[in-house]
Amino acid sequence: MAHAPSLCAVILAAGASTRMGRDKALLSWPPLTSSGMPGATFLSAAIRTLSPHADMVLVVAGANAEALAPSVYAEGAMLVENPDWEQGQFSSLRAGLQEVLGRGRDAAIVTLVDRPPVEPATLQALLIAFERALGERLWAVVPEHAGKHGHPILVAREMMEAFLKAPQTSNARDVEHAHQDRIRYLPVNDPRTVTNVDTPEDYAALTRTPPAIVS
Repeated sequence: MAHAPSLCAVILAAGASTRMGRDKALLSWPPLTSSGMPGATFLSAAIRTLSPHADMVLVVAGANAEALAPSVYAEGAMLVENPDWEQGQFSSLRAGLQEVLGRGRDAAIVTLVDRPPVEPATLQALLIAFERALGERLWAVVPEHAGKHGHPILVAREMMEAFLKAPQTSNARDVEHAHQDRIRYLPVNDPRTVTNVDTPEDYAALTRTPPAIVS
């Protein structure tokens, strides 16, 4: 299936990873590295998952930009430095989306680096739903699992502009709630869409989680 016109992938990876104690972007993925690609990390896995479906992949980094750069460039992605990363994730989202528009793209698929990549069938379902949503003049598609909204999200120009025009003190959830009538929430049977990996315990638990079954 062809991807949406001018689709650009954005991976938010600027967090300080304070609770993890080391950069989450560079954690091995899969955790049992003997069963995965040599040297694969959350960051490289995210890039590899999204790059076949996007014109380009942008990785938004903060103080960790120098540490992430080798992985970003080795995977054929581009690095975007967010000078305001300490203001939180919303500032990185805005930095990434501003870069998307600046590069002449009008749609984006956005994900967080601190989670396992979603199953291929989940991503395919989101892409199909996004193409349909564009035809219905909707602005975004967001996966929903077990009553929770997750990532990756797909956003059209109108949704990107809404994020960029919002006050800096806002967050992504505030903006989404303000435009719920323009968003399609797509139910998926993939717990990875809502999995957060914030602590060593969260990371260890991934080794005990069976693969998702996507209907």
